[in-house]
Amino acid sequence: MFRQILNWRTALAVVAIFIVSGTIIYSQYLPKKIAREERQKVEQWIRASQFILTSPGDADITIASMIVTENTSIPIIETDEKDSITQHINLDSTKAVNNASYVKKKLKQFKSQNKAIEWAAPDGTGRKNLYYYGNSKLLTEIRYYPIVQLCIVALFIIITIFSIRSSYRSTQNQVWAGMAKETAHQLGTPVSSLEGWVEMLKEKSGNEKIVQELGKDVDRLRLVSDRFGKIGSTPHLEEMDLVSQINSMVDYMRKRATGKINFSVKIHGSIPVIGKVSAPLFDWVIENLLKNALDAMEGKGSINVDVSNGAKEIYIDIADTGKGISKQNIAKVFKPGFTTKKRGWGLGLSLSRRIIEQYHKGQIFVKQSEIGKGTTFRIVLKK
Repeated sequence: MFRQILNWRTALAVVAIFIVSGTIIYSQYLPKKIAREERQKVEQWIRASQFILTSPGDADITIASMIVTENTSIPIIETDEKDSITQHINLDSTKAVNNASYVKKKLKQFKSQNKAIEWAAPDGTGRKNLYYYGNSKLLTEIRYYPIVQLCIVALFIIITIFSIRSSYRSTQNQVWAGMAKETAHQLGTPVSSLEGWVEMLKEKSGNEKIVQELGKDVDRLRLVSDRFGKIGSTPHLEEMDLVSQINSMVDYMRKRATGKINFSVKIHGSIPVIGKVSAPLFDWVIENLLKNALDAMEGKGSINVDVSNGAKEIYIDIADTGKGISKQNIAKVFKPGFTTKKRGWGLGLSLSRRIIEQYHKGQIFVKQSEIGKGTTFRIVLKK
């Protein structure tokens, strides 16, 4: 799957490069070609106009008149050698009439667009007239064409990347769900068998201590199996007291921590703190965060859990006094496979995000972290 995505991205990049390169080359060629043709048309218009003015009365000016009248797209301003405007065509008639400032403004614009064409005045005095012309509407649109096309290409690339990512995430979700269901299924049979053996041991005296400890481990395996089963399907959410759930997990982790770890749970706001959650999955998230906190402290320090009961949301902050997370790793901690531990798959936080964001429609993120001082994870749940 990863190779397929990589191949798609490579192919997409190559296609995009070809399209962009072709667009740039063509966009440079086409406007220049149209600009040369328009300059030729202006020169033809000038010749035709002067031919009409200087021809005797019996001369055939049909073709010249046709050339003059056919130019309806290229605006032209004629000036004398002193830059005084003598005539103009194809300007906005409503603005050009009795508005000398508008014509002068257009003249300044035309000077910046195209080089003037010098032509001898038809009066035979040797004076020269200057003809300034602007770009036609077609040429202006052609020059904007590359920008429009590049925007279309960019949109195409964005849509394609989004589609590939959506497909990848969908496949990833299916793999997650399939693996979780299969894990729960595989655990089910040995756990049931172990439960049977525990019941048999209960019938014999002298095994009370062994049975008690085995029972705890079997219950733990049953809980793990139940969690995987719920991850592989849409879990059922129920309203419950989150403080009770958190205290239960804190007590569980306290028994497995060294005596140098101090745990505390503080509640801000009204009690009880009622949230709609899947108890096994919510407990799993809290357990993962507490385990990470324990691993970060290496045997000593404190773990503080703050629960804030807001008007619309519930905030759960789990803070430790461990080694902290570097800035470059904060963005990676929730990615599958990322871990700084020597052992482990790096799936705990990834599963936690999936549970909170996809199943509970909440948020989980690193609220703050500082190297050598600790890390705070925050969970946000809607009430």
